[in-house]
Amino acid sequence: MVHDTCTSRRRFLRKATGGALAHFTATQLLAQEAAARPRPFPFCLYPGSLGVRADQAETIRLAKVYGFEAVEAMPKAWEDPEAVAAEVKANGLVWGTAGLPVEFRRGAAVFEEGLAELPAIAARLQQAGVERMSTWLMPSHDAWTYLTNFDQHANRLRRVATILKDHGVKLGLEYVGTRSLLVRGRYPFIHTLAETRELIARIGTGNVGVVLDSWHWWTAGDTLEAIRELSADDIILVDLNDAPQGVAKEDQLDNRRQLPGSTGVIPMAGFVRTLAALGYDGPVRAEPFNQTLHDLENDAACEATIRALRQTWSKAHG
Repeated sequence: MVHDTCTSRRRFLRKATGGALAHFTATQLLAQEAAARPRPFPFCLYPGSLGVRADQAETIRLAKVYGFEAVEAMPKAWEDPEAVAAEVKANGLVWGTAGLPVEFRRGAAVFEEGLAELPAIAARLQQAGVERMSTWLMPSHDAWTYLTNFDQHANRLRRVATILKDHGVKLGLEYVGTRSLLVRGRYPFIHTLAETRELIARIGTGNVGVVLDSWHWWTAGDTLEAIRELSADDIILVDLNDAPQGVAKEDQLDNRRQLPGSTGVIPMAGFVRTLAALGYDGPVRAEPFNQTLHDLENDAACEATIRALRQTWSKAHG
């Protein structure tokens, strides 16, 4: 199996409930954000993480209708990458990221199988003008100690990144700070920004950076100062998520997140302002894994998500 975040990750997570979602009008939303500081980065529609069922064409349509500025790339389904790119541009959109279709967290055979398919997929991305791919790091393992796991990740992801570099694509690595996943396996693994940067340095290809998720930044106990140590080029993708109220940080579950800014548990304003101060201008998405959101129809889920993203920015800079 080689699907990434929205499929593979759910094998580790069970669906859960979230907060209520409100309706809004696009006119009200745009007026609200217009009063805030100009936003340097595009909001990206990543349908799978919202429970939205959409192929590439429908993702482009929904993004246009609900005011997203970027879309997830789904290269495996493309017959004509240049035609898809033209459709994205015609709708006033830009590309976000594509999920890495290589399973590097398991045995050698499945890794080699996925790696063999990567050059053709990377070539499609290059044809369409997609410059970013992303994946995530499981923060524990039952059999591999930290050093064994670190060396294996560095070696495997170096091979992945080399192929992507040949096609002008950067790779983003998302660390997972949720404690329940850190203690799931016998041996803890990378679960902080500092450790992720060490892995990136060991990979050493020059085209690997960080996927920075407010949820994992918060659950890992990372700080704004840690983000300020990055450059904008070090960040490939940003996820904005909030956490349920009344749950201790160490007891939070990865599959029970909230839309950004909906509870105020995670200090989102400082997180967002720090990204803007760095000059980050890459894609920003919501990845709440929230059952209430997933139970909505596609249109309602898109409405609720863009509303939360835009209000988060407005509150940080209004």
